Amino acid sequence: QVQLVESGGGLVQAGGSLRLSCAVSGRSFSSYAMGWFRQAPGKEREFVAAINRNPGHTYYAASVQGRFTISRDNAKNTVYLQMNSLKPEDMAEYYCAADAGFSTLRTGLAAYWGQGTQVTVSS
Repeated sequence: QVQLVESGGGLVQAGGSLRLSCAVSGRSFSSYAMGWFRQAPGKEREFVAAINRNPGHTYYAASVQGRFTISRDNAKNTVYLQMNSLKPEDMAEYYCAADAGFSTLRTGLAAYWGQGTQVTVSS
């Protein structure tokens, strides 16, 4: 009933920027907490950022605090991740996730997941 499709990944130089998008199908988008995770080859999946339902409280991993911004447009059923000042260590597959609970989402146990979009950062 709920599908998530990421887009916007690509190749960028260190210090550059990318904006990822996650389009969500279904009429209950506004009732879900949304988040972004990432996973590099051979590494465990890592929490990046999350945004709650109204009023849209946000939470970030320390490694991206001050560089990444998560936002949502409920009218378009879309969540975004603006990534600035990218570093080589940001290179990973980025996944969009959705769950009814904000705290549950942040643990990596979200109910719904997208297929991922690749972010490559060169130095």
